[in-house]
Amino acid sequence: MFPIRDHNPSGRTPYVTYGLIVANIGIFISYWSLFGHPRALNAFFYDWALIPALVSEGTGLAGLATSMFLHGGMMHLAGNMLFLFIFGDNIEDELGHGRFLGFYLVCGVISAVVHYLSAPMSPVPTVGASGAIAGVMGGYLLLFPKARVDIFIFLLVFFKILPVPAWIMLAVWFAMQLFGGVGTPAGGSGVAYWAHLGGFAAGMLLILPHWLRRGGPAYWSRTHGKPPHPPQRPPELTRVPKTGRRR
Repeated sequence: MFPIRDHNPSGRTPYVTYGLIVANIGIFISYWSLFGHPRALNAFFYDWALIPALVSEGTGLAGLATSMFLHGGMMHLAGNMLFLFIFGDNIEDELGHGRFLGFYLVCGVISAVVHYLSAPMSPVPTVGASGAIAGVMGGYLLLFPKARVDIFIFLLVFFKILPVPAWIMLAVWFAMQLFGGVGTPAGGSGVAYWAHLGGFAAGMLLILPHWLRRGGPAYWSRTHGKPPHPPQRPPELTRVPKTGRRR
């Protein structure tokens, strides 16, 4: 289950969201050639990824920030950028460009700190923007719990695109991260579950003052828990025409 689009246009062009997507893609392209040379890639990640064991030794602190602009593969990058594209524009619309950038970066650093605390002696390099994006998702849950998001559900041979309220999709995602984090030994998984959980919680806490200034529950009453713009129905998927059998 993952989101593929939303029904919620923003009121202004989300320059920071687009800029972050371009920056992540550009940085990934800059070291793409290293994936064919594992030793060189490991050396690159040693310098720029988050390695908890190095932080425990008093070095590698820069990785708390630089790691959020690195990715471990094309699908890792594509998934993160899809989530940022779907949820980032409405949060940027609410906070403004500069405050959204600060919000995103702080969520990313906090998520990295939480990951470090979960496995301080792990020698495994950690990369990805998912902690920062989890913060965006946490803020989205507080501000727009009833916004409509289309999710793609795939179970073996069954697949379907289903519109659901954002709170359902985000609650299921959070539960999956919590289950993974609690059920996996520290540092024993290829997924930084605690970074996701820490970023999500940070996003909710950091957006809380803004939500309260908007009126708290009264803001939900005014907006019905959705972005304060007319919803837009996404275009229907192109239907594949059926053809007869060849004889």
